[in-house]
Amino acid sequence: MRARFNQLIDREIDHAANRRPARILAKMNSLEDRKICQRLLEASQAGVQVTLIVRGFCSLRPGVPGVSDNIEVISVVGRLLEHSRIFGFANGHHDPAEADYYIGSADWMYRNLDTRVEAITPVKDPAARASLWEILDVTLRDRRNAWRMRPDGGYDRLHPPPDAAPDAPETIGTFRTLMARAASPSPDD
Repeated sequence: MRARFNQLIDREIDHAANRRPARILAKMNSLEDRKICQRLLEASQAGVQVTLIVRGFCSLRPGVPGVSDNIEVISVVGRLLEHSRIFGFANGHHDPAEADYYIGSADWMYRNLDTRVEAITPVKDPAARASLWEILDVTLRDRRNAWRMRPDGGYDRLHPPPDAAPDAPETIGTFRTLMARAASPSPDD
């Protein structure tokens, strides 16, 4: 798994070097693996946009000039202990729904990558990839339960913009938005 993540990070660095869309978007509970942190710093310095949604602790500081300029860390904490791990790599695509996505059990922690049996799997189905992007998009738009990490390691709480719709993710947050979407009938029902 570590080797595959390294390959995917290398591929994004190559895309950035060749002026193609390069982005890493990862959602997990914790990030502390030093080697992965170093690789993400390398990617940032190469011009890859790195967006991390890390619910718990994160050992990587974003926005440090000359070090992690292209890294953003968001934490969404709310009603539910939500455990999805989603790893997205633009792979030269502008449209996030066309990115390469992986889902699995592992956080980017030493214990998950080196001392446990964990698994990730690629998501090939276009509808499933679109659903993963929808989850990530809702989470990134959250201004109810979201906090943005500062370069000093502290966090600033995000707030809904004054013009946000009353039922938008910015206003009601990730959990209420996703629960409402899950409860509404699909067009095929």
